[in-house]
Amino acid sequence: MTATSAFTWPVRVYWEDTDAGGIVFYANYLKFFERARTEWLRSLGIGQADLRERSGGMFVVSETSVRYVAPARLDDELCVTARLHERGRASLVIAQEATRAGTVLAQGTIRIGWVDAASLRPGRIPPDILQVLAPT
Repeated sequence: MTATSAFTWPVRVYWEDTDAGGIVFYANYLKFFERARTEWLRSLGIGQADLRERSGGMFVVSETSVRYVAPARLDDELCVTARLHERGRASLVIAQEATRAGTVLAQGTIRIGWVDAASLRPGRIPPDILQVLAPT
């Protein structure tokens, strides 16, 4: 798998994910997207804790945009994708979707920026990480 191909992570909808109407609460799609992004990076050899310890930096979410298309419900099996959409020197834009049996339920983009873990000041993504994320 490359950084630009779509990574897929399975998610099951639990009670805690739903609202009083029995559908997934809109903010929980951001949690699903976060899990898929974390596992996508892990699949590329970029573990978040190791990254922070090794480099002194970390990724933080700086912008989100989500379009809700159709509801997910209790016990649904979802596929959540993460794919590199844009790569800059200080941030990445990840395109993401949540689907059920091929039907798009939510889609969005998430910008993650690189910061110094101690000061939270913006910085440049380390070259070794950019190399892993380089389009092939």
